[in-house]
Amino acid sequence: MRNRIETDLILLNLLVLFLAIVILAFPSNVMRIILGIPSVLLLPGYTLVSALFPRRQSLEEIQRIVLILTMSLVVVPLIGLVLNYTWGITLESILSSLAAFIFAMSVIAWVRRSRLPAAERFGIRFRFRIPGWEGGVWDRVLTVVLVVAVLGAIAAAGYTIANPKTGERLTDFYLQDEYGKARDFTRRVTVGQELEVAFGVANWEHETVSYRVEVLLDGVLQTEFGPKVLAHDEVWEETVNLPPNSPWEST
Repeated sequence: MRNRIETDLILLNLLVLFLAIVILAFPSNVMRIILGIPSVLLLPGYTLVSALFPRRQSLEEIQRIVLILTMSLVVVPLIGLVLNYTWGITLESILSSLAAFIFAMSVIAWVRRSRLPAAERFGIRFRFRIPGWEGGVWDRVLTVVLVVAVLGAIAAAGYTIANPKTGERLTDFYLQDEYGKARDFTRRVTVGQELEVAFGVANWEHETVSYRVEVLLDGVLQTEFGPKVLAHDEVWEETVNLPPNSPWEST
């Protein structure tokens, strides 16, 4: 009996290879998101279910679809758990582990399918024929419009995901006590007693900002810090030690 690799397994592994090239060559783009979603939610489960149930009659179509989605949601976290205790969770480790799992399950699925008669094998065979193209002119026009609409919807969804709406712009400024808590600050200082205060600045402005902090005691400038350039989502923390020249008490 002549063995042959099913079309779905070939295209599936080519898709994973293409995704890996896109991610490594272009770290942030729409195509990466469009290809990454099915690769995580469908491909691991599809290959695993194909390896476990190579016979078409083993599962109903709806059962196979549900099992594919379920297995993907099980396999991907398990791979992440293994990576967390071995090589660590990075983009490269996740990508290579998923690709290796999909390839291994594809090989097992092909071996198990090859032992079955061709009519009993499960698999999606792609016939590159455009529906409605054999009809009249209007059928062809409607087909083109439908294809363009679907591609436009996919592109719009990918652009929306890749370029989310900017949230609220703000800067956080906070003080901390010696235990790193925003409470129990020193409120009374005598001459010779050193006053220690820790402050923090967090940039949520969605852009790079330069900050400068002035420390005043009874309205008199004691010291200053900065300028400090912070990128978005970056935090600056500093500790201030002040030897007061006169008694001081906060109000």
